[in-house]
Amino acid sequence: MNISFENPDKINGLLTITVEEADYKENVEKALKDYRKKANYPGFRPGMVPMGLVKKQFGTSAKMDAINKLIGEQIYKYVNDNNIQMLGEPLPSEKQEPQDLEKDTNFTFVFDIAVAPEFKMVLDGHNKLDHYTITVDDALIDRQVDMFASRAGSYDKVEAFEGNDMLKGDIRELDENGNTKEGGITVEAAVLMPEYIKVDDQKKLFEGAKLGDVITFNPRKAYPENDTEISSLLKIERDAAKELTADFSYQITEIQRFKKHEVNQELFDQLFGKDTVKNEEEFRNKIAEGLKEQLAVDADYKFILDVRAYCEKKVGKLEYPDALLKRIMLNNNKDKGEEFVEKNYEQSITELTWHMIKEQLVSARDIKVDDADILDAAKETARTQFAQYGMNNVPDEYVENYAKEILKKKENVDGLVDRAVDRKLVVALKDSVKLNEKEISLDDFNKMMQE
Repeated sequence: MNISFENPDKINGLLTITVEEADYKENVEKALKDYRKKANYPGFRPGMVPMGLVKKQFGTSAKMDAINKLIGEQIYKYVNDNNIQMLGEPLPSEKQEPQDLEKDTNFTFVFDIAVAPEFKMVLDGHNKLDHYTITVDDALIDRQVDMFASRAGSYDKVEAFEGNDMLKGDIRELDENGNTKEGGITVEAAVLMPEYIKVDDQKKLFEGAKLGDVITFNPRKAYPENDTEISSLLKIERDAAKELTADFSYQITEIQRFKKHEVNQELFDQLFGKDTVKNEEEFRNKIAEGLKEQLAVDADYKFILDVRAYCEKKVGKLEYPDALLKRIMLNNNKDKGEEFVEKNYEQSITELTWHMIKEQLVSARDIKVDDADILDAAKETARTQFAQYGMNNVPDEYVENYAKEILKKKENVDGLVDRAVDRKLVVALKDSVKLNEKEISLDDFNKMMQE
């Protein structure tokens, strides 16, 4: 076997493999013997079929399988042994000449290899990068306390309607004379919040309403551009809602007023466990601790984004084997076609550039992740999800079990591996670059992230 590699422009490689009979003959013979053991020919017992018949039927396919397997192994061995930074998969070259597998014994195969552009990315104490600390002030804690109190709140039944109250009542479609329409739309215990009615004259119809009152309103006028709201209220299809213009009566059967939970021991226990927090000061301190941890994760995410932007600017525009990479991309997305490739190529190159930069940063710091690191990343994701629902006192056992469930879904694993790498990379970079420390409020931080 002979392998040669040409790479005159540094990014478009041409790999040529010449395979001789001795390279694959033994594997072909082994495959044919296996075929013979399984072959079922009329007139012959299993395993006793003449080899000539087996070769006639399976010889070419056995040779092709053996050669393909050999070529695949040798390409990747050559690429690894010679430290070629190959992008994507090797593709059969347009310079490939036809090969006759039935007649020939020696074969030459030519492959196009996309080679990564050469660059060097170094980040050390000479590089200065912004690092944000999101301040946890009283206003932010107040908002968090209010959120917890709202989530733990409840509805009380009242006799008269005020601004944000929720109504339940029976809706009946009216005819042109204002009477209940025979066979018309009727919904019992329909939920209505007048606060969300878009048109003032319809909203005002409910002002001062009391339990048992009957109010006449027009859903189309109340929600002039919201067929979904109308269909949900009246339990009808959206297409039917589009055509609806009738007035409806609404007899109020229940008025519910939302009341936030008091900031008291019961709320403390709900959120952080029995007697973990004993007064409002401790409650606020506990909230502050949780916010600092959560916001540190957000700040680290911003930091890695800034690292990326800094490195991409430092590296500049790299030269890629565009035509070949588009062929590879098309080969991997045959069902989507050339239009998909053209539309997404530039973004894929941007992501590829960052991937190669990050590989260098990770390699320079000898960063490796194991199963424990990936589980920790999954646990961080789990805690964030629990926190979004106000669940701040979830036992470690439950967090870990939920994290393991997340990891059972294969589509989650790659993202969590990246997250685990990023977490370690952030720690390492903070120790190696010069940090420009900045304090920022959460509102300003969110505005910056939106931009």
